[in-house]
Amino acid sequence: MTKKICRALALLACVDAANAMAQSQVTVYGLLDTGLVHTTNANAAGSSVTRMPSLTGSLPSRLGFRGVEDLGGGLQAVFTLETGILLDSGGVSQGNRLFGRQASVGLKGDFGTVTLGRQINMTFISILKSDVMGPNLFSISSIDGYFPNARSDNAVGYLGNFKDVLVGATYSTGRDTSASGGPGATGCPGEVAGNSKACRQVTALLGYERPAFGVNVVYDNLYGNTGAAGGLTSSDNSDRRIGVHGYVKAGATKLGGGIVERTTRAVTGLSESDLYYFGASHPLTPLITLDTQVARRDLKRSDADVTLLVARLTYNLSKRTAVYGGLGKIKNAGLSAIALDAGGTVGAGKTQNGVMTGLRHSF
Repeated sequence: MTKKICRALALLACVDAANAMAQSQVTVYGLLDTGLVHTTNANAAGSSVTRMPSLTGSLPSRLGFRGVEDLGGGLQAVFTLETGILLDSGGVSQGNRLFGRQASVGLKGDFGTVTLGRQINMTFISILKSDVMGPNLFSISSIDGYFPNARSDNAVGYLGNFKDVLVGATYSTGRDTSASGGPGATGCPGEVAGNSKACRQVTALLGYERPAFGVNVVYDNLYGNTGAAGGLTSSDNSDRRIGVHGYVKAGATKLGGGIVERTTRAVTGLSESDLYYFGASHPLTPLITLDTQVARRDLKRSDADVTLLVARLTYNLSKRTAVYGGLGKIKNAGLSAIALDAGGTVGAGKTQNGVMTGLRHSF
């Protein structure tokens, strides 16, 4: 009798383990992308440079883990851990964070998805839908490096889709805990006793999406505090972006564009600008895609404006592997010094031309 009871208990344990495995699912995924870039006028002397970029090629490299557990009644537990990889050196990006691209846990149901942790915010989600170049080495990300780094530490997020209406928001009590430098590590950990405004960030999204077209409006306001980058060294300093973005599809061809109004109140004073962009993505053949984009940043009360022209040709060797090449041109007016290649350099007021090529593989 004792042996029979033991066998029954063992069988029940196996059934429970099998059910747990059936209800929990973890996906490992990643993308590796790098190449070479050559740009002119990389310094004040007008010298050219050839290099392997760190931040991105056609897309930033990453390794991720995504999990979901069925809790019953239409409710799921979800998590994402995603690290950015600097393929040229083997390092990690996003301020040297282990899981700098995403590190969140949440609940998902008919109500939408609620997440907690470091996560992409509504600016990232909004622009991703309309920017045909994405976080390419030559793209609007060169003009405003915040776009591909639109993530918030210490954040509570929500995203829901109700009959083609998209609603989302994030609230961060301390938007950026890394101070290692660059747009992904601006040094504003927040969570200061007696100053709840320090390093706070709020983003919100409202959109309407159909397979053939979509439009959304996004609001993003972040505050500073002592030691924060970009002149936001007080909780009274802020950097606000309001954007309208949209896309239209005709078959496999996609047109996308938008405008972003930015107002920065820093210790150095008030800065206001408008960024306009428009692009097209068109498959020339089932394996070859041409992406093009034009953009302009108008810096108010200044002649330091920027105009960008880029094009990229991608040849898909398979569903997971592609080679690509790109051309770009950026014109800096006045004392503007915006480099064509994200993370690169340019002489102030100089026009910069560039060519890039690379290889991408996803898994």
